[in-house]
Amino acid sequence: MQRVIIILALFFAGIISNMDAQMSPHMFGKGIQVTGKDSSFHIKFGFRFQNLFTSEWNTTDGSFGDAQLNFLVRRARFKFDGFVHSKKLEYKFELGLSNRDIAGGDDPQFGNTSRIILDAYLDWNFYKNWSIRFGQGKLPGNRERVISSSSLQFVDRSRLNSRYNLDRDVGIQIRHNNKLGPNFVIKEIFALSQGKGRNVTAGNSGGLDYTFRLEMLPFGEFASKGDYVGSAIKKEAQPKLSVGLTYDINTGNVRQRGQNGGFILNSDGELTGKTLKAIFADLMFKHQRISIMGEYVHKFTSDDSPFVQDEQSNVIGTLYTGTGLNLSGGYMFKNNWEVALRYTALNPDDGVANGEKEYTLGLSKFIVEHKLKIQSDIGFRNVDVSDNTLVFRLQTEIHF
Repeated sequence: MQRVIIILALFFAGIISNMDAQMSPHMFGKGIQVTGKDSSFHIKFGFRFQNLFTSEWNTTDGSFGDAQLNFLVRRARFKFDGFVHSKKLEYKFELGLSNRDIAGGDDPQFGNTSRIILDAYLDWNFYKNWSIRFGQGKLPGNRERVISSSSLQFVDRSRLNSRYNLDRDVGIQIRHNNKLGPNFVIKEIFALSQGKGRNVTAGNSGGLDYTFRLEMLPFGEFASKGDYVGSAIKKEAQPKLSVGLTYDINTGNVRQRGQNGGFILNSDGELTGKTLKAIFADLMFKHQRISIMGEYVHKFTSDDSPFVQDEQSNVIGTLYTGTGLNLSGGYMFKNNWEVALRYTALNPDDGVANGEKEYTLGLSKFIVEHKLKIQSDIGFRNVDVSDNTLVFRLQTEIHF
């Protein structure tokens, strides 16, 4: 890891010192930007980290036990983006540095190495409103997952996201947008990916993943791409609404949660699975200081059974299937303090997991929008009636 950081620092210093490039000074939160004198390339380098404190109380008998305390560097990341040769050819490259960012790589499917690379893709705007993306990045699944972890309304994403999301994958995405009339915007995305998640080096097992997404913005685009930014950071003078629908087919899926979870192996050590499908519906609404987001998901298998069996009908793995609902809303005060509420309900299929309900109250102070902020929330999670958890979280973020 130290070698990676040193190499990146030297590489970036070399670009800055190059006499054929020029730096463009920007305000805090806009990164360090370098543009070639002939405008043949542009690079923006950003760095961010989140420091998190968590206090958690559990109970199974009606009384809360002692608090479990934890201090953590939740995320720490380098991000590079810009264009090369032409502004129609853009790129993004993001590295994870914290333990939580790179954990889980001790598996032969990842070459038994840390999973440092988060995003690495090229975007080519090859014709009018059409573009193609090649590489590793987020699939167009539920809205909360696509929203950057640096732009969330709460300290972190909901339980719906951690159990049902599509996450990052490697492949190709084709994107298109169009207008119907003066304001109505339609966006379509099709993704063809490997279906096994990020940083898999062992080749493709099973089938491929096909993702289709449609977004409708009847009142036009949000300010500063606010349909994928938590909270009313930019005040929308007129109501803005985005409605999204996603259908995903992960053929021959061999992981417990699609792009996440453990790999399913039979007695011979071979990857085994079945087709996993998902339907997502979500929305984002903003007006003035109010923001509302909602998500629904239904995840199921091709034979409506979450259990993966071997040739002898022995259960060797369980896929996380079922339904989930996530609703949240917030109000931004004039001093950039925000109060937000979130309700999450999970209804996994029988034999998968117990049902869950979680209620979260958030309080955040945005000093420089999402680039410099302090966020806190307190959540009450109920699992299978008697198992309750109370969690308080406090997190700071700085994003250069």
